[in-house]
Amino acid sequence: MLEISQLTKRYGQDDPVLTGLDLTVEGNSVVAIVGASGAGKSTMLRCINRLVEPTSGSIKLNGHELVGLKGAELRRARRRIGMVFQGFNLIDRLSVMENVLAGRLGYVSLFQAVTRRYPQADIERAFQLMERVDIAHYANKRADELSGGERQRVGVVRALMQEPEVLLADEPTASLDPRTSEQIMMLLQSLASELSLPVLINIHNVSQAKTYTERIVGLRHGKMIFDGRPADFTSDALDAIYGGIEAAQDEPPAPPAATRKHEAPHEPF
Repeated sequence: MLEISQLTKRYGQDDPVLTGLDLTVEGNSVVAIVGASGAGKSTMLRCINRLVEPTSGSIKLNGHELVGLKGAELRRARRRIGMVFQGFNLIDRLSVMENVLAGRLGYVSLFQAVTRRYPQADIERAFQLMERVDIAHYANKRADELSGGERQRVGVVRALMQEPEVLLADEPTASLDPRTSEQIMMLLQSLASELSLPVLINIHNVSQAKTYTERIVGLRHGKMIFDGRPADFTSDALDAIYGGIEAAQDEPPAPPAATRKHEAPHEPF
Protein backbone atom coordinates (compact mmCIF):
# COMPACT_ATOMS: atom_id res chain seq x y z
CA MET A 1 0.00 0.00 0.00
CA LEU A 2 1.18 3.50 -0.86
CA GLU A 3 0.01 6.20 1.54
CA ILE A 4 0.67 9.87 0.81
CA SER A 5 -0.37 12.40 3.43
CA GLN A 6 -0.20 16.20 3.21
CA LEU A 7 2.59 16.07 0.65
CA THR A 8 4.01 19.48 -0.18
CA LYS A 9 6.96 20.39 -2.40
CA ARG A 10 8.36 23.88 -2.84
CA TYR A 11 11.45 24.92 -4.78
CA GLY A 12 13.14 27.86 -3.08
CA GLN A 13 10.83 30.80 -2.54
CA ASP A 14 8.56 29.90 -5.47
CA ASP A 15 4.93 28.92 -5.00
CA PRO A 16 4.52 25.25 -4.01
CA VAL A 17 4.59 22.76 -6.87
CA LEU A 18 2.53 20.40 -4.70
CA THR A 19 0.23 21.44 -1.87
CA GLY A 20 -1.18 19.12 0.80
CA LEU A 21 -1.71 16.03 -1.38
CA ASP A 22 -3.43 13.01 0.18
CA LEU A 23 -3.54 9.76 -1.78
CA THR A 24 -3.79 6.06 -0.91
CA VAL A 25 -3.18 3.34 -3.49
CA GLU A 26 -3.42 -0.34 -2.65
CA GLY A 27 -3.66 -3.78 -4.23
CA ASN A 28 -3.18 -4.00 -7.98
CA SER A 29 -4.79 -0.64 -8.70
CA VAL A 30 -3.81 1.19 -11.87
CA VAL A 31 -4.08 4.91 -11.21
CA ALA A 32 -3.74 7.65 -13.83
CA ILE A 33 -2.41 11.03 -12.75
CA VAL A 34 -3.64 13.70 -15.16
CA GLY A 35 -3.22 17.43 -15.41
CA ALA A 36 -1.75 20.16 -17.59
CA SER A 37 2.01 20.61 -17.87
CA GLY A 38 3.27 22.10 -14.62
CA ALA A 39 0.43 20.66 -12.54
CA GLY A 40 2.89 18.72 -10.38
CA LYS A 41 2.43 15.20 -11.80
CA SER A 42 6.11 14.39 -12.33
CA THR A 43 7.12 16.08 -9.10
CA MET A 44 4.72 13.86 -7.19
CA LEU A 45 6.29 10.70 -8.63
CA ARG A 46 9.78 11.99 -7.94
CA CYS A 47 8.84 12.67 -4.34
CA ILE A 48 7.60 9.09 -4.03
CA ASN A 49 10.84 7.57 -5.31
CA ARG A 50 12.84 10.31 -3.57
CA LEU A 51 14.53 11.69 -6.66
CA VAL A 52 13.44 14.95 -5.08
CA GLU A 53 13.03 15.64 -1.38
CA PRO A 54 9.52 16.61 -0.24
CA THR A 55 9.29 19.87 1.65
CA SER A 56 6.82 18.36 4.10
CA GLY A 57 4.34 15.54 4.48
CA SER A 58 4.49 11.76 4.67
CA ILE A 59 4.96 9.02 2.08
CA LYS A 60 4.66 5.45 3.31
CA LEU A 61 5.14 2.27 1.27
CA ASN A 62 3.70 -0.77 3.02
CA GLY A 63 4.02 1.03 6.33
CA HIS A 64 7.60 2.24 5.87
CA GLU A 65 8.16 5.99 5.86
CA LEU A 66 10.15 7.19 2.82
CA VAL A 67 10.48 10.88 3.62
CA GLY A 68 13.77 11.79 5.24
CA LEU A 69 15.63 8.60 4.34
CA LYS A 70 19.29 8.98 3.43
CA GLY A 71 22.29 6.87 2.47
CA ALA A 72 21.90 3.10 2.65
CA GLU A 73 18.31 3.34 3.92
CA LEU A 74 17.33 5.42 0.91
CA ARG A 75 19.03 3.01 -1.50
CA ARG A 76 17.19 0.08 0.06
CA ALA A 77 13.88 1.92 -0.18
CA ARG A 78 14.42 2.74 -3.85
CA ARG A 79 14.88 -0.92 -4.64
CA ARG A 80 11.20 -1.35 -3.79
CA ILE A 81 10.05 1.41 -6.16
CA GLY A 82 10.13 0.67 -9.89
CA MET A 83 10.27 3.62 -12.28
CA VAL A 84 9.49 3.79 -16.00
CA PHE A 85 10.63 6.98 -17.74
CA GLN A 86 9.32 8.87 -20.75
CA GLY A 87 12.86 9.11 -22.15
CA PHE A 88 13.55 5.39 -21.49
CA ASN A 89 16.87 6.15 -19.65
CA LEU A 90 18.68 3.21 -21.22
CA ILE A 91 22.42 2.94 -21.76
CA ASP A 92 22.48 2.82 -25.54
CA ARG A 93 25.83 1.10 -25.98
CA LEU A 94 24.83 -1.80 -23.75
CA SER A 95 22.74 -4.78 -24.78
CA VAL A 96 19.11 -5.22 -23.87
CA MET A 97 20.05 -7.89 -21.34
CA GLU A 98 22.62 -5.63 -19.69
CA ASN A 99 20.09 -2.82 -19.44
CA VAL A 100 17.50 -5.16 -17.96
CA LEU A 101 19.95 -6.54 -15.41
CA ALA A 102 20.67 -2.98 -14.28
CA GLY A 103 17.44 -3.40 -12.35
CA ARG A 104 19.37 -5.66 -9.97
CA LEU A 105 22.16 -3.19 -9.19
CA GLY A 106 20.66 -2.47 -5.80
CA TYR A 107 20.92 -6.16 -4.87
CA VAL A 108 24.41 -7.19 -6.01
CA SER A 109 27.90 -6.33 -4.78
CA LEU A 110 30.02 -3.61 -6.37
CA PHE A 111 32.29 -6.29 -7.86
CA GLN A 112 29.34 -8.07 -9.47
CA ALA A 113 28.00 -4.79 -10.81
CA VAL A 114 31.31 -3.66 -12.30
CA THR A 115 32.10 -7.04 -13.84
CA ARG A 116 28.43 -7.64 -14.78
CA ARG A 117 28.51 -11.03 -13.08
CA TYR A 118 24.91 -11.38 -12.03
CA PRO A 119 23.51 -14.47 -10.28
CA GLN A 120 22.05 -17.09 -12.59
CA ALA A 121 18.67 -16.62 -10.95
CA ASP A 122 18.69 -12.96 -12.02
CA ILE A 123 19.55 -13.88 -15.60
CA GLU A 124 16.76 -16.46 -15.73
CA ARG A 125 14.29 -13.95 -14.29
CA ALA A 126 15.37 -11.41 -16.91
CA PHE A 127 14.68 -13.87 -19.71
CA GLN A 128 11.27 -14.72 -18.24
CA LEU A 129 10.24 -11.08 -18.08
CA MET A 130 11.62 -10.29 -21.52
CA GLU A 131 9.66 -13.20 -22.95
CA ARG A 132 6.56 -11.89 -21.22
CA VAL A 133 6.84 -8.52 -23.01
CA ASP A 134 8.09 -10.05 -26.28
CA ILE A 135 11.65 -8.71 -26.37
CA ALA A 136 13.64 -11.83 -25.40
CA HIS A 137 14.86 -12.19 -28.99
CA TYR A 138 16.58 -8.82 -28.60
CA ALA A 139 18.58 -9.86 -25.53
CA ASN A 140 21.98 -9.39 -27.19
CA LYS A 141 21.03 -6.40 -29.33
CA ARG A 142 22.26 -2.91 -28.47
CA ALA A 143 19.60 -0.75 -26.89
CA ASP A 144 20.06 2.03 -29.46
CA GLU A 145 19.04 -0.37 -32.25
CA LEU A 146 15.50 -0.74 -30.91
CA SER A 147 12.33 1.16 -31.74
CA GLY A 148 10.72 3.47 -29.20
CA GLY A 149 8.16 0.89 -28.14
CA GLU A 150 10.82 -1.80 -27.77
CA ARG A 151 12.99 0.54 -25.71
CA GLN A 152 10.09 1.31 -23.42
CA ARG A 153 9.49 -2.41 -22.92
CA VAL A 154 13.13 -2.73 -21.87
CA GLY A 155 12.50 0.05 -19.37
CA VAL A 156 9.46 -1.73 -18.00
CA VAL A 157 11.34 -5.02 -17.58
CA ARG A 158 14.29 -3.23 -15.93
CA ALA A 159 11.88 -1.74 -13.38
CA LEU A 160 10.26 -5.13 -12.74
CA MET A 161 13.68 -6.69 -12.15
CA GLN A 162 13.78 -4.66 -8.95
CA GLU A 163 10.85 -6.73 -7.66
CA PRO A 164 9.12 -3.48 -6.78
CA GLU A 165 6.26 -3.00 -4.38
CA VAL A 166 4.93 -0.13 -6.51
CA LEU A 167 5.54 0.83 -10.13
CA LEU A 168 5.68 4.47 -11.21
CA ALA A 169 5.45 5.44 -14.88
CA ASP A 170 6.21 9.04 -15.83
CA GLU A 171 4.47 9.75 -19.15
CA PRO A 172 5.55 6.35 -20.54
CA THR A 173 3.75 6.84 -23.86
CA ALA A 174 4.49 10.50 -24.59
CA SER A 175 7.41 9.69 -26.92
CA LEU A 176 5.58 6.91 -28.76
CA ASP A 177 3.25 6.74 -31.74
CA PRO A 178 -0.47 6.18 -31.00
CA ARG A 179 -0.51 2.43 -31.74
CA THR A 180 2.61 1.73 -29.68
CA SER A 181 1.38 3.88 -26.80
CA GLU A 182 -1.81 1.81 -26.66
CA GLN A 183 0.31 -1.36 -26.48
CA ILE A 184 2.39 0.01 -23.61
CA MET A 185 -0.73 1.02 -21.67
CA MET A 186 -2.23 -2.44 -22.16
CA LEU A 187 1.04 -3.97 -20.99
CA LEU A 188 1.13 -1.91 -17.80
CA GLN A 189 -2.51 -2.73 -17.13
CA SER A 190 -1.98 -6.48 -17.52
CA LEU A 191 1.27 -6.53 -15.51
CA ALA A 192 -0.43 -4.80 -12.59
CA SER A 193 -3.00 -7.60 -12.51
CA GLU A 194 -0.54 -10.45 -13.03
CA LEU A 195 1.95 -9.23 -10.42
CA SER A 196 -0.58 -7.74 -7.95
CA LEU A 197 1.34 -4.50 -8.30
CA PRO A 198 -0.04 -0.99 -7.77
CA VAL A 199 0.83 1.23 -10.74
CA LEU A 200 0.76 5.03 -10.91
CA ILE A 201 0.92 6.49 -14.41
CA ASN A 202 1.42 10.16 -15.26
CA ILE A 203 -0.32 10.63 -18.57
CA HIS A 204 -1.42 13.47 -20.84
CA ASN A 205 -3.81 11.39 -22.92
CA VAL A 206 -7.07 11.46 -20.98
CA SER A 207 -8.73 9.04 -23.38
CA GLN A 208 -6.10 6.40 -22.60
CA ALA A 209 -6.37 7.13 -18.89
CA LYS A 210 -10.11 6.44 -19.03
CA THR A 211 -9.58 3.25 -21.06
CA TYR A 212 -6.65 1.58 -19.30
CA THR A 213 -6.85 2.63 -15.66
CA GLU A 214 -9.44 2.10 -12.97
CA ARG A 215 -8.93 5.37 -11.14
CA ILE A 216 -8.07 8.91 -12.22
CA VAL A 217 -6.47 11.55 -10.04
CA GLY A 218 -6.54 15.08 -11.44
CA LEU A 219 -4.07 17.77 -10.40
CA ARG A 220 -4.16 21.48 -11.05
CA HIS A 221 -1.54 23.92 -9.75
CA GLY A 222 -0.24 21.24 -7.40
CA LYS A 223 -3.60 20.47 -5.80
CA MET A 224 -5.79 17.40 -6.20
CA ILE A 225 -9.17 18.39 -7.59
CA PHE A 226 -10.45 15.03 -8.80
CA ASP A 227 -10.15 11.47 -7.54
CA GLY A 228 -12.54 8.91 -8.90
CA ARG A 229 -13.50 6.28 -11.45
CA PRO A 230 -13.02 6.88 -15.18
CA ALA A 231 -16.80 6.68 -15.59
CA ASP A 232 -17.13 9.68 -13.28
CA PHE A 233 -14.56 11.74 -15.15
CA THR A 234 -17.00 14.07 -16.86
CA SER A 235 -16.45 17.08 -19.08
CA ASP A 236 -16.87 19.25 -15.97
CA ALA A 237 -13.95 17.43 -14.32
CA LEU A 238 -11.91 17.84 -17.49
CA ASP A 239 -12.60 21.58 -17.56
CA ALA A 240 -11.76 21.94 -13.87
CA ILE A 241 -8.40 20.22 -14.33
CA TYR A 242 -7.37 21.77 -17.62
CA GLY A 243 -9.06 25.13 -17.26
CA GLY A 244 -11.53 24.55 -20.06
CA ILE A 245 -8.97 23.40 -22.61
CA GLU A 246 -11.19 21.33 -24.87
CA ALA A 247 -8.22 19.73 -26.59
CA ALA A 248 -6.87 18.24 -23.37
CA GLN A 249 -7.51 14.70 -24.51
CA ASP A 250 -5.14 15.27 -27.41
CA GLU A 251 -2.69 17.47 -25.60
CA PRO A 252 0.79 17.26 -27.17
CA PRO A 253 3.47 15.35 -25.30
CA ALA A 254 5.45 17.08 -22.60
CA PRO A 255 9.04 18.00 -23.51
CA PRO A 256 11.71 15.29 -23.19
CA ALA A 257 12.80 14.54 -19.64
CA ALA A 258 16.22 16.12 -20.10
CA THR A 259 14.69 19.54 -20.84
CA ARG A 260 12.19 19.80 -18.00
CA LYS A 261 12.78 22.20 -15.15
CA HIS A 262 13.62 20.53 -11.83
CA GLU A 263 14.02 17.15 -13.56
CA ALA A 264 16.30 14.81 -11.64
CA PRO A 265 18.62 12.26 -13.28
CA HIS A 266 17.82 8.57 -13.30
CA GLU A 267 18.89 7.39 -9.86
CA PRO A 268 16.83 4.31 -8.98
CA PHE A 269 19.26 2.68 -6.60
